Amino acid sequence: MNASIQQAYNLWAAQYDTQINETRDLEAVAFRTINGNKKMEHALEIGCGTGKNTLHLLKLAAHVTAVDFSKNMLQVARTKIHAPHVAFVEADILQEWTFAHHVYDWIGFSLVLEHVENLAPLFRKAAAVAAPHARLYIGELHPFRQYLGGKANFDTPEGNQVIPAFTHHVSDFITAAQQNGWQMIDMREWFDEPERTSPPRIISFLFEKKASEFNE
Repeated sequence: MNASIQQAYNLWAAQYDTQINETRDLEAVAFRTINGNKKMEHALEIGCGTGKNTLHLLKLAAHVTAVDFSKNMLQVARTKIHAPHVAFVEADILQEWTFAHHVYDWIGFSLVLEHVENLAPLFRKAAAVAAPHARLYIGELHPFRQYLGGKANFDTPEGNQVIPAFTHHVSDFITAAQQNGWQMIDMREWFDEPERTSPPRIISFLFEKKASEFNE
């Protein structure tokens, strides 16, 4: 991934948990709602950041592999979370997935795919390490927000820092998934207010590994 993205998240890490961040908080709600309380053996969390969703996963999975590109984000996560059944790994997910040491029955991407230009290779890599009937969760800034100029950003003493991002349309997620071994079983839009009068902030997907991928 782009070095400037890595540097931005390293800079953001110290204040990521304390700054007001509606996107972070609403994606956490989507994460917990979509994934529920279903138990799993091995979970692979891509974009674990400071561990906002890792804590929930640890209640569900016998083992969690939590991956992030930012060493500073991981340092915060390791400070907060000391569970023996989580392995925090610094890695660039665009490179070979040498961190995937298990066959996973759950894989998730949280607020990370906006920083990836080509989605298809990641869906393909996820399918390669997924167990039969594995679930794939995605929680991202809604494309509608991106159309209006929305991007991950944070304030520093030097000014507002905007992190580079790519716009992916709803159909881009679905097509890339279906072409690489996943079938969609759920898609939801998440709004800031119950009246839903403004554009949705978060979009979430839940896919399942296609039967044809493990019955051939």
